[in-house]
Amino acid sequence: MPSAEPRIAPAQVVGSGLCIGCGGCASRAPEGAATMVFDRKGLLSPRGRSAWMETPSPSLARTCPFSPHARDEDRIAAERFPFATHRDEHVGRFEGAYVGHVAEGEYRARGSSGGLTNWTAAELLRLGLVDGVAHVGRLAGPTSGEPLFGYRISRSLEDLSQGAMSRYYPVELSRVLAEIRATPGRYAIIGVPCFIKAVHLLRAEEPVLAERIAFTLGLFCGHMKSAHMAESFAWQLDAPFEDVRRFDHRIKDPSRPANWYAARAELADGQERRGDWWHFADGDWGAGFFQAPACDWCDDVTAETADIAFGDAWLEPYSSDGWGTNVVVVRSPVVHDLVRAAIAEGRLSLEAVDADFVRRTQAAGFRHRREGLAYRLTWRKRGLRPRKRVRPGAAHLTPRRKAVYRMRRHITAWSHRLFGLSRRIGRPGLYLRWARAELAIYRALAWSHGRLGAWFDRWEKRAV
Repeated sequence: MPSAEPRIAPAQVVGSGLCIGCGGCASRAPEGAATMVFDRKGLLSPRGRSAWMETPSPSLARTCPFSPHARDEDRIAAERFPFATHRDEHVGRFEGAYVGHVAEGEYRARGSSGGLTNWTAAELLRLGLVDGVAHVGRLAGPTSGEPLFGYRISRSLEDLSQGAMSRYYPVELSRVLAEIRATPGRYAIIGVPCFIKAVHLLRAEEPVLAERIAFTLGLFCGHMKSAHMAESFAWQLDAPFEDVRRFDHRIKDPSRPANWYAARAELADGQERRGDWWHFADGDWGAGFFQAPACDWCDDVTAETADIAFGDAWLEPYSSDGWGTNVVVVRSPVVHDLVRAAIAEGRLSLEAVDADFVRRTQAAGFRHRREGLAYRLTWRKRGLRPRKRVRPGAAHLTPRRKAVYRMRRHITAWSHRLFGLSRRIGRPGLYLRWARAELAIYRALAWSHGRLGAWFDRWEKRAV
């Protein structure tokens, strides 16, 4: 007798720490049954009627990107790109990979990196291959009680250009998915790997989405951040968050290396505050401050299911080029033809690279998503257990690396808690002092300096 079809409920996903807040489940809920809201961690998650939240569903088991029963990235990519020229364990299936930037217009100057993401979306619009592009854009922000950013659909090149730059902020897809269902046409969607995976899982369930979502543009991802990261940065910029009219996580300065991130807050009275990430108590990305818990269970860095994916070329000499440089992985033959034609015309300045180059540009992300994930899969976990392409194991790790991964998990959990407490009692210094102390310990572990780092060095040498 065949086994029953797997079922999971939204409350199970949320309670297990596996909800990434993509909004796919809420977009399919009966009208008025669910919506996406910010939780106390500053992350988006579904909220709705108990009958919907608590009822296990086979549809959710198939379409939630972190469901242990959903198709994984290997299977989705094999179905989408069956004749791919290249296949790599880390990078996925692809037709070609490149490093460089946009050579025409203002795309590179306006973007956080080399301008390729916005250029590709614009090219699809310009050629009439799509009627609209779903992407993250700026909202009114705290001065009007709105979030800083959210998804929208642009149908003109002018509107699309307003969406350039990186946003390290929670967003969700339910509203744009509703618009795509309601409005005939062909669409492209830009998103991080788990969002693109969610889109393809939904396309498999809904013929109208399969027909209308023609292209997916992926963004390389280390992990997603809570909305509270922007608020913490504003604290440290002496910018009252309720007065922030515009916030930029990453502003471009061609006179400085591209990896010297700086943030900027513009206030309602026109004043501007800016500061370098390395001066922020929680400005070390890899330490895990404000990380979404679900990101600890992801194994896709390069958006393996997207037609084309973009990242930063974090290798010299590119990381020192303040104008920004993209590394690009093209998986769809149609998009590859588009890119190669633009290279031949001199509109794109790109050089072909191999999978090893792509891996090296994202080395830290792959370590966390592969060796680190293998270790995390050995930990006890409540609720749903993720099913990943990485096998559980820790034999390959030194005590120092285990301590680094444990420390990241600790920082993630307590940054949410301590920030929330500091916010409620109106004492930012409580969180910031804790964050500086935790960052010092983390860096001693990860970078082998200070007394703690020296102790680990001596201990590991004796162990060998």
